[in-house]
Amino acid sequence: MKNLILFLTAIVISINNIAQNKTEIRLTLRDGNLISGTTKMDKIAFNTAYGKLDIPIKNISNIKIGVVEDASQKGNIINLLKQLNSSSEATRKNAYESLLKLNAGAIPIIENAIYNDATISSSTYSDYTAESALVELKGIHGVDESTSMQDVLTIDGEFTMGGRYEFSKIDLNTEYGNLTIPRDKIRSIDILFTDGDASNEKVFKLSASKHISSNKDGGWLKTGIMVKNGQHISISANGQVTFASLSGATYKPDGKAVGNSTADDFGDMYDSAPYDAGAYPMYGNVVFKIGENGQLQKAGAKFSGNAKQTGMLYLSIYETVYNPSNTGSYNVKVTVK
Repeated sequence: MKNLILFLTAIVISINNIAQNKTEIRLTLRDGNLISGTTKMDKIAFNTAYGKLDIPIKNISNIKIGVVEDASQKGNIINLLKQLNSSSEATRKNAYESLLKLNAGAIPIIENAIYNDATISSSTYSDYTAESALVELKGIHGVDESTSMQDVLTIDGEFTMGGRYEFSKIDLNTEYGNLTIPRDKIRSIDILFTDGDASNEKVFKLSASKHISSNKDGGWLKTGIMVKNGQHISISANGQVTFASLSGATYKPDGKAVGNSTADDFGDMYDSAPYDAGAYPMYGNVVFKIGENGQLQKAGAKFSGNAKQTGMLYLSIYETVYNPSNTGSYNVKVTVK
């Protein structure tokens, strides 16, 4: 009987480990499509200039996939680029078409060759050039000027690190079946990691001198909390801020201007009664959005509701004009279940 109990316990532990290894992710492809599903992913092996790191997946919120040189192609690519200078039009055409069939790892090799080799950048012929091949290849793979030549990790929703995430493809289990997505097709990976049934609760500080919704440079605080469509979100806030942008008026998270009511005392932390003048945010309100391009939503001093989409939770203070001379801050507690 004892052996049976130990055997069953081992099975349960094994099942739990398998479940924990399945991480929900969302892929943004280079053609703009989004694909969500689960994959087996415990940690990320990430090569940096300072060595190789094994980073737990629960600490990673996003991976932007850069265009990293595929060194195995270099000799063939240089040979094709040189053929673009052939006196034979057929040879130039075939070399050009071969270049357009290469994966995204060829792009940095072609760029470096054009920059460093005058015989490649100054062709005698103008019909099939290295520059044209580079432009077309970038278009084929959805690579633009904002694309990094490194992979970039976002850790805990705030810190970034450049290097290379070593993978060639991702096997994704979706509602439409199992898909295999090559690295070249992926622009970014959002990690939707949750610790089983545990609550995801954190406290954040919103500074009026920075975290203003109209501030286009860091105005939205990345919480690092990934929420899924339908998950319950609770937000509580206290504190006060003074807006230089509004003639020095002082506000609370619920949108009340201090001095315009009898309730200037904040009382115990997170116990302020909500002041709600409708769903549209007022100056000073705590606001949130889900996803970098998500819709701005009012939270105020207290909010309780379900997420309407999947993505990272962002927080800010509502004001339509940003002034870095604003002062004060809010303490905001977020709970996701």
